[in-house]
Amino acid sequence: MEPHSPSLPPPPPTHPNAREIADEKFILASPDGRFIAGPNSRWEEFKTLWYIFLDFFRGLRTFHFVGPCVTVFGSARIKEGHPWYEKTREVAGEIARLGFTVMTGGGPGIMEAANRGAKEAGGHTVGINIILPFEQEVNPYLDASVNMRYFFTRKTLMIKYSYAFVVMPGGLGTMDEMFEALTLIQTRKLHFFPVILIGVDYWMPMMSAILRMRDEGLINPRDLEMLTLTDSIPEVITVLKEKAIVEFNLRKVTLPTYQPLLGEKQLK
Repeated sequence: MEPHSPSLPPPPPTHPNAREIADEKFILASPDGRFIAGPNSRWEEFKTLWYIFLDFFRGLRTFHFVGPCVTVFGSARIKEGHPWYEKTREVAGEIARLGFTVMTGGGPGIMEAANRGAKEAGGHTVGINIILPFEQEVNPYLDASVNMRYFFTRKTLMIKYSYAFVVMPGGLGTMDEMFEALTLIQTRKLHFFPVILIGVDYWMPMMSAILRMRDEGLINPRDLEMLTLTDSIPEVITVLKEKAIVEFNLRKVTLPTYQPLLGEKQLK
């Protein structure tokens, strides 16, 4: 009699399902997918450079008169009525009342809540949308927006115009955007702008990891001065006043005349 052996899980299916095939086709066909898939023909590489230029050109022309921004990062999957959605809406309204333009990724969820809150407060609100097969559609609360082919052009523009970053709960995309800003500040590629994390319970595990980096000597303790973790909207406003408005001497000025022939747009 042969010894009993534990049953093994069935082998994975040999052929991917229809959704996996569709996702793979999108990755290979998307601009980001083609760009990072390895060397392409000279013509394909030239077209990529042209499309990257167009991404930046559209963004630079559209947001030339956007004024000082605060960029709000957060999940696209949070629906209206969720406490994080409503908190974002309230925070964005207070940011707009300070005179900042509220910038987001232009999509649904937390991004919509931020644009909506700013709009309801009578402020300016803009978005930089990324073309995706899911989640991402432009929300209806934008004074100006552009669609980006590439994630890295989008992130660059979201950082370019901002004097502070407010990070609401989110997933991998939110963390990617947040750590991009933190790295640029840490390496002095960007001014020492404040980064405000809202949601103490949500962000505390990540903050514990960052504090361990400090304790292990992997980051400079001074780098933590750029971070604020809070649930308090008044504290958010105080940080923005002290570390953005006062620190960088922000004040209201008369904007020059915009030129529609150059693709420039005046916010409503």
